Parts: sequence; structure tokens; C-alpha cells
Amino acid sequence: SFSFENEEGCRTMTLSEAIVTRFLVLMRERDFSQYDFYTKGGVPKATVSQILNGTRRKNIAISSLYQMTSTMGITLGEFFSDPIFDEVID
Repeated sequence: SFSFENEEGCRTMTLSEAIVTRFLVLMRERDFSQYDFYTKGGVPKATVSQILNGTRRKNIAISSLYQMTSTMGITLGEFFSDPIFDEVID
């Protein structure tokens, strides 16, 4: 898990950790795989892998997020409306 508790006992995470967590939850809920992103949405395999494995932490392109959320059939607004983003510290 990416989250940790701060001095007040509140769960916190970085933006990139929240993005990865949100994608993994949605993928599990929708029975979606990494393979689906590049076969159904044309998202480059390396991009999907780097985002979901957390190796692309500081420069996740909005266009990549858009392409991935569109492939899943949701908008960026729907993606970012999850309460997990209320816990972001950076």
C-alpha cells in the first residue's frame, strides 16, 4: 500500500500514488487489465506499465490519463472525483 499516516493519524499519499491506487481499484472493479489499455485504447504498453507500476511518478501526462480513463469509459472528472484525492499531500 502507498498510504501512510501522518502525525495526526490521517492517511496521506502523493498524487501519483493516488492515481495508481485509483486505477488499480477501477481495474479490479471492472475486470480490466493492463493489456486492455493498449489493445482497446491504444495506450503505449510502456506508458501503462510505468504509470501502474509507479515508475513514472512525477511526470504522468494528462493526455495519458485521459487516454486511459477514456479506454475505461469514464471521464477525467469522474476519475478525480474519488475521495482518495482528498488525501493527497503534494
